[in-house]
Amino acid sequence: MLCLIESALLAGQKFGSQVLRNERSGLLAFVRPVTLKAKAAECPKEESHDERNMRLKRPQSPHLTIYSPQLTSMLSISHRITGIALSAYAIGLGLGAIVLPESIPHYIESLECAELGAACISTLKFVLAFPLTYHFWNGIRHLLWDSGLFLSIREVYLTGYIMLALALSSAVALSIM
Repeated sequence: MLCLIESALLAGQKFGSQVLRNERSGLLAFVRPVTLKAKAAECPKEESHDERNMRLKRPQSPHLTIYSPQLTSMLSISHRITGIALSAYAIGLGLGAIVLPESIPHYIESLECAELGAACISTLKFVLAFPLTYHFWNGIRHLLWDSGLFLSIREVYLTGYIMLALALSSAVALSIM
């Protein structure tokens, strides 16, 4: 049937509301005339996000800068930052193991032999340990939330302070070892 319609269209025949019979199956098919009109494509108007929202009369969303810092928002932002720092540690150590001519323990031993002093070494250890301990304890806090625990505002703030105390104390413990 399609072959019959295509050949008729190619031959320039015009179909009205006609009934065509399929040569193979003998079934009847009703053909409806269709006319397509070409239309030039419109160039999209170059407008910014804000201009589009003003044209559509959409309200502006408030930005972070209008809010005063709260414990919950600061802990959320710093959780993301420590996750990025831990990823940077992993990427840096992985690339260092591949690219550097010596092994990582060799560089750690060289750092210990540099006689930087106990305070400097402990500070460096704290800077390296804090993102790990913070992300660990805050991750446990999030797992507790996922299980439906400690979701009231009072409990959220309480677990935030407890998490900060645990993160700081465990980072200090790791840095003095």
